[in-house]
Amino acid sequence: MENNATREQRLSALRQRTTSPVLIVGGGINGISTFRELALQGIPAILVEKGDWCQAASGALSRMIHGGLRYLETGEFTLVKESVIERDRLLKNAAHYVFPLRTTVPIDNLGGGLINATRRFLRLSDKPTRRGALLIKTGLSIYDVYTRQFGSMPKHQVRGEAATRDRWPAFAPWVKYSASYYDAWICAPERLGYELIEDAERACPDALALNYLQLVSADGESVTLQDALSGERFTLQPHVLVNAGGAWIDQLNQRLAPTDQFSKLIGGTKGSHLIIDHPDLLHLLDGEMVYFENQEGRVCIMFPWFGKVLLGSTDIRVDDPDSVVCEEAEKAYILESLRFVFPNIVVPESSIVYTFCGVRPLPASDAKVNGQISRNHSLVLLPPDAAHAYSLLCLVGGKWTTFRQFGEEAADRVLRLIGEKRRVSSGELPIGGGRDFPAPSGQTAWLAQLAQQYSLPLSRVSQLVRRYGSRALPILQIIQQQGEQPLQHHAGYSDLELRYVIEHEQVQQLEDLLVRRTSLAICGELTPSLVAEIAELMADLRGWNSTQRQHHLHSCCASLARQHGLTRLNPTLFQEETRHVSQ
Repeated sequence: MENNATREQRLSALRQRTTSPVLIVGGGINGISTFRELALQGIPAILVEKGDWCQAASGALSRMIHGGLRYLETGEFTLVKESVIERDRLLKNAAHYVFPLRTTVPIDNLGGGLINATRRFLRLSDKPTRRGALLIKTGLSIYDVYTRQFGSMPKHQVRGEAATRDRWPAFAPWVKYSASYYDAWICAPERLGYELIEDAERACPDALALNYLQLVSADGESVTLQDALSGERFTLQPHVLVNAGGAWIDQLNQRLAPTDQFSKLIGGTKGSHLIIDHPDLLHLLDGEMVYFENQEGRVCIMFPWFGKVLLGSTDIRVDDPDSVVCEEAEKAYILESLRFVFPNIVVPESSIVYTFCGVRPLPASDAKVNGQISRNHSLVLLPPDAAHAYSLLCLVGGKWTTFRQFGEEAADRVLRLIGEKRRVSSGELPIGGGRDFPAPSGQTAWLAQLAQQYSLPLSRVSQLVRRYGSRALPILQIIQQQGEQPLQHHAGYSDLELRYVIEHEQVQQLEDLLVRRTSLAICGELTPSLVAEIAELMADLRGWNSTQRQHHLHSCCASLARQHGLTRLNPTLFQEETRHVSQ
């Protein structure tokens, strides 16, 4: 399917498909990765997602791409090795979105935690405990071995009290030592997810990905899909059905075969994060992440986020993934954890500009402490039987850093089921805007060359390249040909730029654009005037009349308030704002 195909063209292609070798249900990062791996082998798989791409847990990660340092303590050495390899692959293959992140761990003692760490390693204890400098140095030394063998990050460093105070004068009095090492962070995970889909459809034109398409029923041989926007239904017979539903895996299995044959696979935990606007804390961090244990031993993080600070996270067992939001008690817990390490930092409620929350699709577990549940992934194959004529492959667990490896494993299992073989490895393939993206040493000259080539200000070229990597080039060409005007209520975006994104990236709802294709929401840049202006633009492209536009505005506003704490986007303001924008 061509990347710029309209939704109607995609639905028309689906109407012509009554069978499919592979149907993947779930458009989070693991489902997307599996889709890409199969498309690279020429398999015309179909990928469907009931909402938008990376809308749930895959859009609610801590924004870290990490090598799994803390998995050493539970003896998951294979996961650490895999994580380090995949982290460094993303640093190379998605260099437009993934960057090194210097990380500091504050420490309160020299030798603490050794006995309990040994007990946890031997699975004799789930009890959290504070880790001393010797234990952390031991872990980082092992981490360095993996990094030198499989990665490229600098070695760790341990500081004594004087050096720690010199670098971190605002640390709490209990901090006696500190250790620093490197991991990575991702600035636009949802965009990277979409770019993987785009790459997949380019590799196999018969592969087809559709968001807002839900599996609603099954009869044993066929499944019924329903377009969430029009209500139209489609019947499809898959040879293999991949359940990549994340926290919804068990629910989907029951829909496919409502019997007791399926055991519970998922025991998800909820993780909430805050984005705060706090210049003093931002200045203290000075480009680094602080990775620390709070007063009860729970690992927390804070690091700079586009001029603000990202804080997280909680780890709470949940049964209903549809109901999760960042509760007031979680906000208080996260801020209390911040005060534990920076006691003189005061964060008023008004400093919280955005909250986000997702359910980690962890494997079902009897562990007493959520942090002890494995972050590894696994495949559960349910062969054809009387309840379903297709093979059912369930993707359990996993984490963002290792999505490529998990997708590769899932695709290899599918290939065996359909009698095909792997032709292409994705290990060294650049992703989306990471293709033809220069190394840091060559970026200044490249940007200057682009500014000259397209006769545009260097600042605007740099801005678009930061957002889209090398995928900015067609946008630059259109701007050169047609010119552009900045939005009335946000000078950093233009009408032309957003129109391009809407038309080329399967943007169906207003929230898709505000939350997942741009960083406007998570960076705290939304105002009623701006949302109304962008809704007017969406209405023009999608053919919404004034009533439909108002409906989308109010629906989006209510979702942003409920899911992300953006209560300042009061629906009662929109009618007046929309009239103003329309004039």
